[in-house]
Amino acid sequence: MKYYSTNRQAPMATLHEAVVKGLASDKGLYMPEAIKSLPKDFFDEIENLSFQEIAYRVADAFFGEDVPADILKHIVYDTLSFDVPAVRVTDNIYSLELFHGPTLAFKDVGARFMARLLGYFIRQEGKEQVNVLVATSGDTGSAVANGFLGVEGIHVYVLYPKGKVSDIQEKQFTTLGQNITAIEVDGVFDDCQALVKNAFMDKDLNAHMKLTSANSINVARFLPQAFYYFYAYAQMKKEGKADELVICVPSGNFGNITAGLFGKHMGLPVKRFIAANNRNDIFYNYLQTGTYAPKASVATIANAMDVGDPSNFARIIELYHNSHADIKADISGTTYTDEQIRETVSHTYAHTGYLLDPHGACGYRALAEGLQPGEVGVFLETAHPAKFLDTVEGIIHDKVEIPAKLQEFMKGTKQNVPMSKQFADFKEYLLRQ
Repeated sequence: MKYYSTNRQAPMATLHEAVVKGLASDKGLYMPEAIKSLPKDFFDEIENLSFQEIAYRVADAFFGEDVPADILKHIVYDTLSFDVPAVRVTDNIYSLELFHGPTLAFKDVGARFMARLLGYFIRQEGKEQVNVLVATSGDTGSAVANGFLGVEGIHVYVLYPKGKVSDIQEKQFTTLGQNITAIEVDGVFDDCQALVKNAFMDKDLNAHMKLTSANSINVARFLPQAFYYFYAYAQMKKEGKADELVICVPSGNFGNITAGLFGKHMGLPVKRFIAANNRNDIFYNYLQTGTYAPKASVATIANAMDVGDPSNFARIIELYHNSHADIKADISGTTYTDEQIRETVSHTYAHTGYLLDPHGACGYRALAEGLQPGEVGVFLETAHPAKFLDTVEGIIHDKVEIPAKLQEFMKGTKQNVPMSKQFADFKEYLLRQ
């Protein structure tokens, strides 16, 4: 399979090149030249397959031409060492719990898959160290850092906005050491993302060190996220509730929902998607007006969604051939204030006993308000509520049990490198490494 750039000014790339480069030379995002449809018999029997079996079939459609079957199967099965259950919240709304992995966030799937695939390619090359740059607004940093921890031949630099990620999230990537370096940027997430993108385009840095990205701009990070949409459908089909399925995705950089849309283009029988935003409503406004107008991100209590210029918007535009009408036919949008998010967490906990995190709250509320008669909704609960401990406890006026995995992270000692948001400073730092 060849991969082309969304800007169409860069040469076609192999999967190997697309994963190792991360971003195309023209600053575009890589897209597969074809999206394979999965056969009817796969969907006929999907409810009888395990998560790993389903994921391998999807992975084979994406990567099977480029990775030997035994290697790919091992990567998939090793990545998915945990379940992603669909848990009933109300009669017609289910939570797809994506927080059962090592860092208790949905990004564990993509980060673990990418770490294993990149490790395979590096072993093939037998060349110099690869340096992974990743900007994070919260969960990406911890998932990538833990996914790549100890992987030979790879060093990870996690860039995060100072004072804008939760204490627990910060501890998950600043306490690891080894081949993980945390860089605390005096700015917002968009500044971190700009530093990463500028580094990829800088000739001096690329001559000095081999760089790639583990943000959802990398095809090996975002495509594996399609796995759990198929598994969600399988679980709903087993319940007899898959005929009018609506999936709602709390959305920030839009890699997650893009993976779901790829699934739909492969034949996944989802009726429609909802992109749930916080106050960073750039995509919501695009759906209303047809005009994409990025702007500075706004800090909210759903911090992983605080993105003012979503990178993967370019892939959505490409997937739908720049047709606003076609995008609106498959995706609707919602946007919620911090007060509405708090209200949703509180009300849902009091009336159902189910504890939402601030991001999942956006997804749940969009379904509660937007489902049509006969429809069943699944929202993505993207992280464990304990990762936002102070916020959630302040809302429900009750203690949140901290899972053992998170307690271990909290014992570590924070280590980071302070950095301004000026690219010249970041470049100088990397040139010294």
